[in-house]
Amino acid sequence: MRKMPKMNSHCRGPASRREFLRVGVSALGGLSLADLMAARAAAGTNSTSELPTSVILFWMWGGPSQVETFDPKPNAPSEYRGPLRPINTSVPGIEVCELFPQLAKIADKYSLIRSLHHEMASHNDGSIELLTGKTPSIADPTSTAKSEHPDLGMIASRLRGSRSDGLPQYIGIPTQPFMTRPQYLGVSHSAFVTGDPSAENFKPANLTIHGGLNGQRLDDRLGLARQFDQHRQQLAATEGLEAFHRQAFQLLTSTSVANAFDLTREDPKLRDRYGRHLWGQSCLLARRLAEAGAGVVTIDALAPKLGMPLYFSWDDHANAQSGWDLAKGMALRAEHMDPALSALIEDIHQRGLEERILVVAVGEFGRTPRVTSANGCLGRDHWPQAQSALIAGGGLRMGQVVGATNSKAEYPAERPLTPQDLLATIYQHLGINHRHEFPDFSGRPIPVLPYGEPIRELV
Repeated sequence: MRKMPKMNSHCRGPASRREFLRVGVSALGGLSLADLMAARAAAGTNSTSELPTSVILFWMWGGPSQVETFDPKPNAPSEYRGPLRPINTSVPGIEVCELFPQLAKIADKYSLIRSLHHEMASHNDGSIELLTGKTPSIADPTSTAKSEHPDLGMIASRLRGSRSDGLPQYIGIPTQPFMTRPQYLGVSHSAFVTGDPSAENFKPANLTIHGGLNGQRLDDRLGLARQFDQHRQQLAATEGLEAFHRQAFQLLTSTSVANAFDLTREDPKLRDRYGRHLWGQSCLLARRLAEAGAGVVTIDALAPKLGMPLYFSWDDHANAQSGWDLAKGMALRAEHMDPALSALIEDIHQRGLEERILVVAVGEFGRTPRVTSANGCLGRDHWPQAQSALIAGGGLRMGQVVGATNSKAEYPAERPLTPQDLLATIYQHLGINHRHEFPDFSGRPIPVLPYGEPIRELV
């Protein structure tokens, strides 16, 4: 089971010597920021990219049911249509689950993809397929697999390069997907992890020094960083390490980066509209970071703080032991997701960011069309053969449904699409050539995507 990182108290002033040294150890999963910059230079990614486009991925780990979200089947037999009913949206002919009334009101601002499918039926394997575009070479039914290839955020970090203001290109809220690894791109392209933005006095532990320090005090802290890093002999030998120390300090002392993470700068009424909970404040923080220029921001939509057991997530098996079933679990999640995601989409439009920012809500697979039961608790099992996704913004065509499943939500019946097609659409928005190749550890060229094309109905 994963544990959410504990957050430190908010500090508006310069850090103490002790805290500064602690930051050097903890930054970006144990790498100091100087290590990060040096590793990027060694990997040939010391360029600056200020591309304006961003992607926010609302990652619904566990596998959300297509029927209880965006592909309801009210005319199917009762053992297929499930316990919930559809409602009309603002776009004639498009229905969503009754638990999403706020999203239903803004259907003209998103499109639904109902014909995604693949073959990976375990959580990690399915996640790897969706996030990397690569099918695991050996299926792992125990859901302990780790990726052999980097995910979309890592690729964006590598190809878009470092920003001049130090804002990371890949950010995970409150954490990053746990089954993907940067592999041959290098550890420096892992996500910058924020922690829980709904925590009281939230502030990322990796950003503890704000702007406003004078030159002498910066030099003092730079000297401390040099002393701390002396034992890292392999990095100390890197050419131009001094420059990367200064780039690290640019991140730590950047007023613009600190401001991007500062949720207190938002109108309290808007924070309330998003919801003062994990998903609401994660969506708000994601908007701020994307608006500031981060390339990929993932929201790990696991549900440990919504009153459910951590293992429950979106994994809606019939579970009499826990007392959670399909309808109860979906109602609790939708209570948080509906206002959070609808606020995010509306906020992006109200700020004129719908061309720049693309929002995608999807999980690793769908659920079995036929409902299962355990002592009165209803559920659905893993089903990669059909799943849905919501996609909003990015200058794409909104207010439509792409693809369709058959009458029981079993298989695509119209316009079958793959995770690779979805990723190709995302990469196009990010300005990334999805046919670009990286050498793996053996020097073999590996394409960003082995196949797949941007979804023509959207672009």
